[in-house]
Amino acid sequence: MNLLSLAIWTPIAFGIVLLALGRDEQARAVRWLALIGSIVSFLVTLPLYSGFKLDTAAMQFVEKAPWIERFNVNYHLGVDGISVWFVILTAFINVIVVIAGWEVITRKVNQYMAAFLILSGLMIGVFSALDGLLFYVFFEATLIPMYLIIGIWGGPNKIYAAFKFFLYTLMGSLLTLIALIFLYTQSGGSFDIATWHKLPLSATAQNLLFFAFFAAFAVKVPMWPVHTWLPDVHVEAPTGGSAVLAAIMLKLGAYGFLRFSMPIAPDAAREWATFMIVLSLVAVVYVGLVAMVQQDMKKLVAYSSVAHMGFVTLGFFIFNPLGVSGGLVQMIAHGFVSAAMFLSIGVLYDRVHSREISSYGGVVNTMPKFAAFALLFSMANCGLPGTAGFVGEWMVILGAVKYDFVVGLLAASALIFGAAYTLWMFKRVYLGPVTNDHVKELTDINAREFTVMALLAIAVLYMGLYPKPFTDVMEVSVANLLQHVAASKLP
Repeated sequence: MNLLSLAIWTPIAFGIVLLALGRDEQARAVRWLALIGSIVSFLVTLPLYSGFKLDTAAMQFVEKAPWIERFNVNYHLGVDGISVWFVILTAFINVIVVIAGWEVITRKVNQYMAAFLILSGLMIGVFSALDGLLFYVFFEATLIPMYLIIGIWGGPNKIYAAFKFFLYTLMGSLLTLIALIFLYTQSGGSFDIATWHKLPLSATAQNLLFFAFFAAFAVKVPMWPVHTWLPDVHVEAPTGGSAVLAAIMLKLGAYGFLRFSMPIAPDAAREWATFMIVLSLVAVVYVGLVAMVQQDMKKLVAYSSVAHMGFVTLGFFIFNPLGVSGGLVQMIAHGFVSAAMFLSIGVLYDRVHSREISSYGGVVNTMPKFAAFALLFSMANCGLPGTAGFVGEWMVILGAVKYDFVVGLLAASALIFGAAYTLWMFKRVYLGPVTNDHVKELTDINAREFTVMALLAIAVLYMGLYPKPFTDVMEVSVANLLQHVAASKLP
């Protein structure tokens, strides 16, 4: 079975059906169809894990068919230990987002649900593409549904935020397109990414390629100092948009570093590793401090996302197995935890219509069940042992200490900053006496919201207590990547 094609095109097909058939009068049917579509799309991805061979670094579930034959462009898909978990994570988060938007979205319901289903399929395409042009098409196409999600269902400054998001990410990607065309000419007319990995490129070519890829992927992660679009977008995006943006879309940039920058320009990657480590540490330390002074809950979690993604790029560019595997584990964990944090803020916003920390206080008195979930997710955001947030950060810190003790020490400071801003927010929002009438009138989470929180809580705890299924899958592929990067590709 063409599992990857099914994973990509099943949600897109359901999305197109919703666009064609749905009307606001049929909102109930539209919601159920969207839920069925997202669950089917998730179930399709599960055999990718159960049938995955752990003892090989080769691409698995490979599909290849000619697409644009004149330019030797193929519809070429496959996953390895680095990418397979992101396909499953994308489909899982899509189910969560559909359930989370069930009652909240009341206008253009079919378009809202369709946008998320189509976006899910396109993002899975990014993680599965083994053809350079196919990757670029999927990578750019993800901008369209997210642009619409922010621009139609966002907050008061939604148009500004949507334009900022689109322009930042598109401008960076244009240099990447030039890099792909250059590699196409250098490889004798091939868009096959595996062929590009073997090209003997000069030092100048590698440096130029590294920074062409950096332009797209650093903005997407987002790395400091090109992170300024993210807080604005998160504040204006609807809750589901924030969850998908933080949980999956930021991972597209980090994944690009592993699939393009490091294997295609390994000498440049090693040469500029210190530069990448410094930028990552600035994100971890400085952006962590910026998060502490935020008054808006969404902005605080947005800045915390930048700090957590700094761990990911730090792990990649210290070039040891603990660091790279830790970066990948952190990406998956951040997917669960950041989605949970944004959806928790969404639960409060739906009731009080404010994201300001000062609008709350004593929420635990009126919403005890919800406060219990919020505490778990806050602890995971701090990196508490036993939660998903701890595993990747711990692996990256260990890898960083092996690389250089000072780098490890600075990385570890993020755990202190993370605990400071997350617990400070939790204390002011949830603990203490009820501070105003809004909080006094709050009702605890309903069955739908409980389901969303429970699914994410299970994922956060399972990964924190038993990360072996995640680390086993990536081990061989990470070792193979590091072996490839260590070998010079200079002619």
